[in-house]
Amino acid sequence: MPAIDSLTNHQVRLAARPVGLPTRANWDFTTEAVPEPTSGGVLVRTLFLSLDPAMRGWMNDAKSYIAPVGVGEVMRAGGIGVVVASKNPAFAAGDTVSAGLGVQEYCLIPEAELKRNGIFKIDPRLGSLTQWLNVLGMPGMTGYFGLMDVGQPKAGDTVVVSGAAGAVGQTVGQLAKIHGCRAVGIAGGPAKCEWVVNELGFDACIDYKSGSVRDGLKAHCPNGVDIYFDNVGGDILDHVLARINRKARIIICGAISQYNNTAPVQGPKNYLSLLVNRARMEGIVVFDYADRYPVAVAEMAAYLKDGRMKSKEDVAYGMDTFPEALLKLFNGENFGKLVLQVAD
Repeated sequence: MPAIDSLTNHQVRLAARPVGLPTRANWDFTTEAVPEPTSGGVLVRTLFLSLDPAMRGWMNDAKSYIAPVGVGEVMRAGGIGVVVASKNPAFAAGDTVSAGLGVQEYCLIPEAELKRNGIFKIDPRLGSLTQWLNVLGMPGMTGYFGLMDVGQPKAGDTVVVSGAAGAVGQTVGQLAKIHGCRAVGIAGGPAKCEWVVNELGFDACIDYKSGSVRDGLKAHCPNGVDIYFDNVGGDILDHVLARINRKARIIICGAISQYNNTAPVQGPKNYLSLLVNRARMEGIVVFDYADRYPVAVAEMAAYLKDGRMKSKEDVAYGMDTFPEALLKLFNGENFGKLVLQVAD
């Protein structure tokens, strides 16, 4: 590899806060020199970046579970990379790591930022690098702890998950089947629905683009819904709330149908179903479970190895494609976990 002082870091920075869908005008493409790490710090070369619906929320100047990305800052993103220089005994050049790398080719993480950044070494023997951004990464952790801790599935439960062909949804449905539940997905388009049923083993999948979600739930959940893992919000959430059982658990993971609204977020109209059915609705923020990630990784890596779980990634290529690749999340184009490959 060339000397660090000869390298250039290409970055994508937030130029202006978007109104509605972000466009290329909301981003600045910048370059800067790559610095050497200082005492205790680590320099990482980015290989793959995770593109997630939550990134849209991070662009807004609003109170949330995490501070917004500042205008002029490198866009926040988790990723997989390789350590190219280290002045910290916990990391060595050549280590493969998961970290908050941002949308850039190189990320310098000072010693004081290591814990907040969440950097940790990964074992490529447990799964491919893209799987470490999917079932073994943040989406997989979200699905695991959302379903297992918040949903508390029991054998025989009917579990419905929206965004079933996406990163979190594919993990939730497969885990539900492993734990003896009936899994019903909601996804957009026949190809996604067929994959969810035929490849992932869901019991059924409702195509929200070609039919009535209400009718699909009635047909495929004849005994009602015990657990709903919500990734989309909006009308689909209301349709499911109309079908929930007594003591149902609704996990609020995201509301991708609402993220680019220019009007106020649409809340649930059928929320009184929670009262009537003595049901519970609870949010899941994956960072709350960070100290337990190794347990979930070990369990799901075993499922990948023995074939009980599959993992599908949709890979886009090149930093310059970032603005358009991100939009795939919001128009339903991605098929599987959306990943941006930055380097080989």
